[in-house]
Amino acid sequence: MLRALTNARRLARPWKALRARSCASHGPAGPPEIQVRALAGADHGIAEILMNRPSACNALGNVLVNQLLEALAQLREDQQVRVLLFRSGVKGVFCAGADLKEREQMSEAEVGIFVQRLRGLMNEIAFPAPTIAAMDGFALGGGLELALACDLRVAAASSAVMGLIETTRGLLPGAGGTQRLPRCIGVALAKELIFTGRRLNGAQAQALGLVNHTVSQNEDGNAAYHRARELAQEILPQAPIAVRLGKVAIDRGMEVDIASGMAIEGICYAQNIPTQDRLEGMAAFREKRPPRFVGK
Repeated sequence: MLRALTNARRLARPWKALRARSCASHGPAGPPEIQVRALAGADHGIAEILMNRPSACNALGNVLVNQLLEALAQLREDQQVRVLLFRSGVKGVFCAGADLKEREQMSEAEVGIFVQRLRGLMNEIAFPAPTIAAMDGFALGGGLELALACDLRVAAASSAVMGLIETTRGLLPGAGGTQRLPRCIGVALAKELIFTGRRLNGAQAQALGLVNHTVSQNEDGNAAYHRARELAQEILPQAPIAVRLGKVAIDRGMEVDIASGMAIEGICYAQNIPTQDRLEGMAAFREKRPPRFVGK
C-alpha cells in the first residue's frame, strides 16, 4: 500500500509529450499490434493505447501481450499521464479475448505460464492514473477481463457485446474475471454470467452496472471512444495527485474491512495535505476563480 501511495505522489513530476509511436517488440511477420500516443492541446495529459491486430480481432496472443506490457511500462515512466484510454483500431471489436488458436499449439506447461502472464498484464493495467476502456465492439473472455481491469468502462449500446464466455469453451476465466466481475456487479450476478457464459450488449451491461456509460453507435464505429475521451476531459482539470490518491484509497479500501479502509483513506488524505495543488485549490475557492493544478 505504501508503495502505491509513493507512486501516486511520484506522478506529480512533469512528463515529456509522447510522439505517436509503436512498441518495438513486435513479431517479424507484421506491423506492431499496439500503438501508444499522447494527445495534445486541450487534451494534454490523456494517453491512449490502441490495440490493432485486425487479423485476429485483437486476440491476446504472445506478441500483443508483450507489446501491452511494454506500452504500460513506458507510460509508467511518463509520470504526468493523467488519464489512460484503451481503445481498438479494429472496427466492431474491442478485444476478442485470448488467442485460442495460438494456445492450441502450447503444451499444458506453456498454457499455465501464458495465463499467468495474462494475470500479470491485468494487474499492470491497474495503472496509477485513472484508466478508461472504450468498448465499441466485441469484448469477450480476456477482452472483458482487460476492460474490467480498467477503472471506468464506456460501451456502444448496440455494437458492444461482452461476456466471460470461457465456460462455453471448456474453460473458466483465468485473467482476473472471477475476482473483478463480482467486485463490479456483485457475487450473485457475476456467478450467473460466468456459469452461463452469457453475452450482453452495452445497454444490458449498463443496467447491471458493468459499464459506466453507453452511447448510440455512429457511422465510424467509434462512439464509445469519443464518450470515453469526454470522460477523460472531465478528469483532466482535477488535481492529479488527489485523483490518484483517491484511486489508491478506493482500490485498497475495497479489499479490507471498513475500519481498515478508513485508515487507508486517512493515510491518503495525509499524503495530499502538503501538496501545492491543495493550497491552490483553497486559494482558488477563496478568490472565486478556477484552480490551476500543476500536479505538485
